Amino acid sequence: MVYAIVKAGGRQEKVSVGDIVVMDRVKAQAGDTVELPALLLVDGEKVTTDAAKLATVKVTAEVVRDEKGPKITILKYKNKTGYRKRQGHRQSLTRLKVTGIK
Repeated sequence: MVYAIVKAGGRQEKVSVGDIVVMDRVKAQAGDTVELPALLLVDGEKVTTDAAKLATVKVTAEVVRDEKGPKITILKYKNKTGYRKRQGHRQSLTRLKVTGIK
């Protein structure tokens, strides 16, 4: 089984061919191909961690769609003063499908 650990939007993800990865927004349209930098490659019993060898490894992924994450609510409150502040946030995300590890 071939899989790689890649850097995806500030986090590290374990991916193999056909996997779906959700990461921070990438400036690409649906259907475009993006390349993810590999940090580790496992090919059966062979593990590659050398930076020079990993520079030749290409992990390609196709952009499936852009989406938004779950809504989170931020509520600030101070006792006895009547101060309340309510704020919401939804993170911009991109869904990718890994197409190849070479």
